[in-house]
Amino acid sequence: MRDLRNYKVEAPGPVTLRGRFVTLEPYEAGRHLEPLWEGLGGMGVNQLTRYFPNDDFAGIDDFGAWLEKARTQSNFVTLVFRDNISGRIVGMASYMRPDPKNGVVEVGSVAHGPDVQRSPLTTEAHYLMARHVFEDLGYRRYEWKCHNENEASKRSAVRYGFTFEGVFRQHVISKGANRDTAWFSMIDSEWPVLKQALEAWLAPANFEPDGSQKRRLEDIRSELSQGAAA
Repeated sequence: MRDLRNYKVEAPGPVTLRGRFVTLEPYEAGRHLEPLWEGLGGMGVNQLTRYFPNDDFAGIDDFGAWLEKARTQSNFVTLVFRDNISGRIVGMASYMRPDPKNGVVEVGSVAHGPDVQRSPLTTEAHYLMARHVFEDLGYRRYEWKCHNENEASKRSAVRYGFTFEGVFRQHVISKGANRDTAWFSMIDSEWPVLKQALEAWLAPANFEPDGSQKRRLEDIRSELSQGAAA
């Protein structure tokens, strides 16, 4: 059993994470608000964030105020996704609710723009965020939570390698209605296999000339897990 008496990590802070498809940049209102708003579809952002607990955004100023409040009052570290080819801002996610004492942090406020949904770029973005949590910061647990009715988010969590842990019933009131929250996590002991699977999936050799995948991430991870258990 690991001795954690001297365990100590710091809360996540603004960081730039670079990959082959995407670069993650710390959100700065002056640089990123307008291109992020446009990259998420303008007023269409309300469709992407319909399962977020906040009310719908009335416009870009409302969206910017929400991001600023998340930073100053809730200690969110929001990272925006910049497409390395086009240079456009195409998504975002935040490190949320850090608990350095116990080595736990959540990824949330995830929104992928319409141009990059179901693309290698979004998978690489979440790989980079998880790698930073486990390898750079030394965290023990990485969480993903979502509205239990958000089937797309639940599928993404499982695909990336998070383990479903259950549903918190009547967890919060969201947009004037009940929200049951589905909880997922990955932990540091699982990260080596999850990392290997993600890197194998993201490798150029895993893609056809038309950009389609050769092997599914879930299949790669299953094979690696079976090999590790043998």
